[in-house]
Amino acid sequence: MAAESTPEPGITEPGVTASRRGGKGRRRKTRSTGSKALRATAWTAAGVVVLGGAGAGFVYFKLNGNLHSVDINQALGSDRPSKIDNGSQNILVLGSDTRSGKNKKLGGGTDDGSARSDTAMIVHVYEGHKKASVVSIPRDTLVERPQCTDTKGTTHSAASGVMFNEAYSTGGAACAVKTVESITGIRMDHYLEVDFEGFQKLIDDLGGVQVTTTKDIDDPQSHLKLKAGPHTLSGEQALGLVRTRHGVGDGSDLGRIQLQQAFIKALIDQVKHVGVFTSPKKLYDLADTATKAVTTDSDLGSVNDLIDFADGLKGISSSHMKMVTMPVEYDPANPNRVLLAQAKAQLVWDALKSDRPIPASATEGTATGEAKGVVS
Repeated sequence: MAAESTPEPGITEPGVTASRRGGKGRRRKTRSTGSKALRATAWTAAGVVVLGGAGAGFVYFKLNGNLHSVDINQALGSDRPSKIDNGSQNILVLGSDTRSGKNKKLGGGTDDGSARSDTAMIVHVYEGHKKASVVSIPRDTLVERPQCTDTKGTTHSAASGVMFNEAYSTGGAACAVKTVESITGIRMDHYLEVDFEGFQKLIDDLGGVQVTTTKDIDDPQSHLKLKAGPHTLSGEQALGLVRTRHGVGDGSDLGRIQLQQAFIKALIDQVKHVGVFTSPKKLYDLADTATKAVTTDSDLGSVNDLIDFADGLKGISSSHMKMVTMPVEYDPANPNRVLLAQAKAQLVWDALKSDRPIPASATEGTATGEAKGVVS
């Protein structure tokens, strides 16, 4: 049963990897929400691929000391969807828009040290780890946020009709996972988050990412200005590309998601072809940056666990990865917000629970951005 392959609008689809094998990791110190951030959260997986694909054991103790993890299982307890024992895995890949510390100089978003999940993606790895589906959750989706307890033991009351990204700002990783599980009815087997500054450095360590823009992009808010044509984006430019929403399409978060999904494929292709085996220094720099950039659930809280986890990613190519946006519709009361298209979204969740491809009918006629054709 092959996963449906749907070319994303934007960047040419190179190789991609996104399969998971979990491991048991020790519990480590919870990372402050003020030190995390990144717009396109599936890039976390790319950072892990760098580490896993590079080889086990390299400067192990140094890299192990870089890692941060959060014990989501303890925070959420037993009031969660049951594990699906069909050989598949579901990973919530999350980023936030904090601008505290070193991240603050990168601009945009909040400047008070607070954090919000600017993008969230559910990565579903099918049995056999040869294909995957990725479902982006728009940050502006109005949801019913369930009561949740964060990793510090603080309980947060439920809220109705709030933006999805407020789950993270309210109770961090645990509340974000709780909200996703409440929306989907699917248990998240793992959690990955990437640091805003760390992502930018990772791109620079890779030597940039190659893309071709089919239209000029000029967005003062994301500090990105590109003429139509081929580019090798630096870390700063790559960050600007995936943050761009006012310089392309209709200026919506949905349009930005299209660029983010397309960029992920270019990024992971770049990771696969950097020739890290021929350069110990490049290998170390990439592994060092990646392990500093990611925050994981406690089951992935060691280098060995991450390597085991990342080993399962290698068999998935871009032709076997389907990327969609969670079915939504524009809110009639506020064009800047979207609402879950319940019936169509259920088609997505049912497919993932059953380890089946997401049907095309699930996303037909739903709200989309207008950033198609900007990058190819």
